[in-house]
Amino acid sequence: MQIQDVFSAHKDDLQQVEKCINEYITSEIKLIHEVAHHLIDSGGKRFRPLLLLICARLCRYHGESRFPMAAAMEFIHTATLLHDDVIDQATIRRGKTSANNVFGNAVSVLVGDFLCFKSFRLLTEAGNLDILQLISRIAYIMSEGEVFQLIKRGDINLTEEEYLTIIEKKTAVLISAACATGAILGSASPEIIDALSQFGKNIGMAFQITDDILDYTGKEQEFGKSIGKDLEEGKITLPLIFAIKQSTEEEKDKIKEIITRKKGSQKAAREILRLIKKYNGIDYSLRRAAGYISEARTQLSIFSDCPEKNHLNAVAEYILSRNM
Repeated sequence: MQIQDVFSAHKDDLQQVEKCINEYITSEIKLIHEVAHHLIDSGGKRFRPLLLLICARLCRYHGESRFPMAAAMEFIHTATLLHDDVIDQATIRRGKTSANNVFGNAVSVLVGDFLCFKSFRLLTEAGNLDILQLISRIAYIMSEGEVFQLIKRGDINLTEEEYLTIIEKKTAVLISAACATGAILGSASPEIIDALSQFGKNIGMAFQITDDILDYTGKEQEFGKSIGKDLEEGKITLPLIFAIKQSTEEEKDKIKEIITRKKGSQKAAREILRLIKKYNGIDYSLRRAAGYISEARTQLSIFSDCPEKNHLNAVAEYILSRNM
């Protein structure tokens, strides 16, 4: 099964989510509407809403609350992207000029705040305390991840363990929460909620690792941001962490010089990529991502065979294969 088949199977539900997004993104302040739509309408795959919908259906929930809950997940994700692009001084997001470059940093931050607060209003209106507590908890964890990443920017001594902590807090916890929310809506047992939460966490870890691999190997038109952007921003990711660990002192000094310079260039990116390839950093990172995917799939053993289980497995497989 291909990822397109999964989206097709949930097409009608995703259209309902889009209606919710368009309804709840409205504001009497026109600029808020304009900035939010600049990013939300720019080709995001609605990955987190999709997972919530699949998990809700897997747990036999077909009620209306799944649509605003899925919209809330997308709002939180979009808010983090708006904030990230300001911090990173990004120029491209999803293949188009980033919102901070079009509207300015201050506006991007404030609209990101608007989307965060709007998501919590939706969560409150749904009246499910378990979901509200879950999202409240992961919201501060995500903030911790952002700060920790900022502290570690440009640090070539960043360990693999520290890197994994960053991507768990920044990326995996929201994907985990999307899966768990679908299960909570279905009044699933604690065992099932935990299994889907762990599934989401593991595919979230793999998702970010493959995203970081694509920063060195992807095609800019498909990836949606500048290749080598992480390097330019001083972000040390798993392929480079592994290469640094194997490299000579002379090579470490060269890497440190490039990272400290903080001026991205194709030449610098090629030099870093040469070292990553020399020490098999890409292959190692792919193996780590595959390990997370394998662990994610074991979490689904609690479920009998059904279309939704197949859909989750297809999403997991897609993460390893996307644009590689």
